[in-house]
Amino acid sequence: MRFLYIAVLFLSLQTVKSQNQFIPDDTPYKTALENAKKEGKPLFIMLYADWCPHCNQMKKEVFSDPNVMSFLKENYICIWKNIEKEEGIALKNKYNTKSLPTFLFLDANETLLYALKGEMKTPEFMSEVKYALNSKMQLPYLEKEFMSDPSNSDKFFTYLNSLKKGKDRTDLSPPTHVYLNTQSDAQLISETNWRIIANGVTDINSREFQFVLKHQKEFAAVASQNRVDRKIESIVTELLRPYVDNLDTVNYYKQREVAKSIRLQKTDSLVFKFDLTLAERTEKWQFYKKTTLENTQKLVWNDSSFLKDIGQTYLKHINDTESLKKSIFWVKHSLEINDSYDGNLLLARLYNKIKDKKMALQYAKDAKVICTEMTWNPKEVDTLLAELNTK
Repeated sequence: MRFLYIAVLFLSLQTVKSQNQFIPDDTPYKTALENAKKEGKPLFIMLYADWCPHCNQMKKEVFSDPNVMSFLKENYICIWKNIEKEEGIALKNKYNTKSLPTFLFLDANETLLYALKGEMKTPEFMSEVKYALNSKMQLPYLEKEFMSDPSNSDKFFTYLNSLKKGKDRTDLSPPTHVYLNTQSDAQLISETNWRIIANGVTDINSREFQFVLKHQKEFAAVASQNRVDRKIESIVTELLRPYVDNLDTVNYYKQREVAKSIRLQKTDSLVFKFDLTLAERTEKWQFYKKTTLENTQKLVWNDSSFLKDIGQTYLKHINDTESLKKSIFWVKHSLEINDSYDGNLLLARLYNKIKDKKMALQYAKDAKVICTEMTWNPKEVDTLLAELNTK
């Protein structure tokens, strides 16, 4: 009898679990549009991928909530599309989706009313899907209000803040420039206009960004030098990262020259890091070695973590002794900035690679001391020490 009770309880729990488990609705997009028109409801689309942890978390936590699904189905025609399948691919491209998950709210004519991106908890998500039903919070209304008075910073910010919820940063650029074109050079230097430039300007060649470069002190006075520096670094990153990610070396080197034309230490350092990332991903080790030998001390000398990264790459891919000695010099400097277990272990391995057993043992022992003090797993350093002690 006890066994029977446990079996029934187990089956009951499994039934509840299966009832609460979210299963994406794969209704064809065209059918969903027809249903939206027929029922007079907007269309809700989640774009996701099976490998996306944020998508899976929302399926598990948000869309498995009966209250969430009840509200969505009452107020929207809902579909979920995998961006790696036919209709999902088309929607991803049509709406320039670069983040997952993305949520699109369309009318029956495929006009984008609202958009969201990223993982959210249930209360935040529910607030947003309710906002999306309010015509005065939808993108077409906010755009119309802004375009009726494009020099009005309040109307612009309202529109920009809604766009930011679901669009890529590059999509913020067109309306930003519409507003900024109403501002004279003198008017650009204000806290309000700095916030607009910081949030919406993505074109390195734009009038506004070039003006920032020439008037950094003035902008630092209304914002801060740190914020100005971050904007300069982010715009260079936005320029170069896509070409590195796509291994597009031809366009990378064209745009690299644009970034280098800024002629600031911080941007030169950033370009240097992108150069090395691209060299690693394309396995151009001679170029990697040449670039680091020429520029490491000049551009990343105070970046302890990056100096160790370079040392790790030399350990794996560079074999001539003189260059390895240079990498040892860089990693030693990283330890002067921040003594660390991984830095000492790396030095031990680099010395071992150039067959300097005495120095390798010294740094391996130093790594072991730190490891013991921190109560970390000593397997790596113990293996190296055993290897060195048998030589």
